[in-house]
Amino acid sequence: MFVASLYQKKWLLIHLPIAAAALSVAVFAWKVFFPMPPTQLSITTAGAPGSYHSMGMRYAERFATYGVTLDVKTSDGSQQNMQRLRADQNPADLAFLQGGFGYLGTSTERRERSRIETLANIEIEGAWLFTRNRTVTSLSQLKGLRISVGRDGGGSRRVALKLLEQAQIDLKDVTLSAEIGEQSAKALEQGRVDAVFFVAPHDSTTLKIFLAMPSAQLASFSKSSAIVGRNPYLEPRLLAQGALGGGSPQRDTTLLTATASLVAREELHPALKRLATAVSTEMHAAEGLFHRAGEFPSLRRLDFPSAPQARSTLADGLPFLERTLPFWWAQVLQRLLLIVLPVALLAGWLMLLIPSLLRWSLESRITRWYGELKFIENDLLQADVPGLDLARFLNRLNAMDKNLLDFRCPKDLMARCYTLRQHIDFVRMRLYSVRGR
Repeated sequence: MFVASLYQKKWLLIHLPIAAAALSVAVFAWKVFFPMPPTQLSITTAGAPGSYHSMGMRYAERFATYGVTLDVKTSDGSQQNMQRLRADQNPADLAFLQGGFGYLGTSTERRERSRIETLANIEIEGAWLFTRNRTVTSLSQLKGLRISVGRDGGGSRRVALKLLEQAQIDLKDVTLSAEIGEQSAKALEQGRVDAVFFVAPHDSTTLKIFLAMPSAQLASFSKSSAIVGRNPYLEPRLLAQGALGGGSPQRDTTLLTATASLVAREELHPALKRLATAVSTEMHAAEGLFHRAGEFPSLRRLDFPSAPQARSTLADGLPFLERTLPFWWAQVLQRLLLIVLPVALLAGWLMLLIPSLLRWSLESRITRWYGELKFIENDLLQADVPGLDLARFLNRLNAMDKNLLDFRCPKDLMARCYTLRQHIDFVRMRLYSVRGR
């Protein structure tokens, strides 16, 4: 009998297949639906030694404390950073982007903005315009000058070109050069350029070089409201006299600022998005020149859609397990609770249920034989039983006895089977005694 054989070999035919299936389901769900985050990431910053590159190195040190290796890749600027995030092969995972770059992209780039998510706005950067021995209060005064705006693909160059276009200055009316950093400062000091435009935080090395140059004059824009109206990613801020240290600037100056952001490719593992957002909180929560402590990181004035993991992390912090346990142990425990535990409970329930159903089926068969035996006994209680009925009862008992002998009774039902055989023999003897009267 198949049911009896299956029940007798339940460890081999029931428990082992269920355990193997549960293990396969858990492994499949672990790898496909809830995979572990990778242990190595890449972040694309800007050229070295720049503020974004040095920031990326600090991020790498912080990520290492969580057991994640962060590879810092230099680039030509925000445009290349965006291209690396969207690359089909070996894409970058994280990037620093200059504020407003989502607005400054081409129409194709703007349509693809959904492939990039903002994890946090991390810093306020100034749009610095330094001139050589001249005072500039309007962009129109740059007409006919030699201007260093940084290399192609850089965020500073895109902002500069946009502002020149809005000031109705044709590119043939100015001479643009691509020096950056210390090179642009030397070019201004030596008179090879008349002005230098770049976007950088207030503590950048490049800005400090310009502030130390006696011939460099910081421009103050008199029509900043009109500029901001055309460029919503910019904000006017009053830079108080001496705010930069060393008496710089020499007078109150209206400065245009943008917000730098930490962004990620949309397909990045959710746990790593949370971790990167938490790291940005640790790195940028302090007070800055243009903001109070705790105002950054934030998710205001975004160029790209914010990641759900970033919103939850900035609002409530990391999940409980990731706050209380090391990062990788938290990931393992999450999967044990969400995958392994439910699958193990279901497998254990099936291991109990299926043998119980098989046992119930076998017990039901023995119970039916007992019921049939009870009917025969009730018929024998009648006062007069015809001989033909006695023969029929005896045939039924012999058939029951044969079926019981063929029945592969499990060990834990053996006592009931032997008892049933004894009862069959007892009723058979009664039939013989009745027939002999």
